[in-house]
Amino acid sequence: MSTLIADRHAVLPSRFAWLMGLYGENYHRLAHLFAPQRLAAGRYMSSVDDHLDVCLDVFEHHRYTIDLGLTYAFVDGETGQPTPSARLRMYRDAHVAEVLECRIDGRFARELGVPPPARTVFQRRARMNSFLNRWLEYLAGQGHSIGTLVPTHETAAAGETASA
Repeated sequence: MSTLIADRHAVLPSRFAWLMGLYGENYHRLAHLFAPQRLAAGRYMSSVDDHLDVCLDVFEHHRYTIDLGLTYAFVDGETGQPTPSARLRMYRDAHVAEVLECRIDGRFARELGVPPPARTVFQRRARMNSFLNRWLEYLAGQGHSIGTLVPTHETAAAGETASA
């Protein structure tokens, strides 16, 4: 026997609750994959087989947050910037991670199809954080992990990894 629910809002999360759930999932994926909460500030490189190298920048540790950058060690020929790249903030107390800025090169965007411009801040945040979620899942599937990270002698400025 099935039961009908009179109010769908009693079952479905609000858009805000869904986005916070995505932030929580991103935190746990990132913490499990690279454990930036255990890394000192600096640049780290992960190399796995024939896949593109991944660069993780731990910019700063604060009492409740960690500022990070994530990108491939690949520079877009058109812009001269690393791509794709994301500027992230992990909130230690709330166990959420959000994308502050995200950049995807033109060639990559053309391959995926360029979505229409976001109409709202919510839509922009949902897109950036959904991309991060899929990217972290992909990196884990390729074998990237805390065990493959190696500190480098390079340093990145806090705004270098990604821009709007």
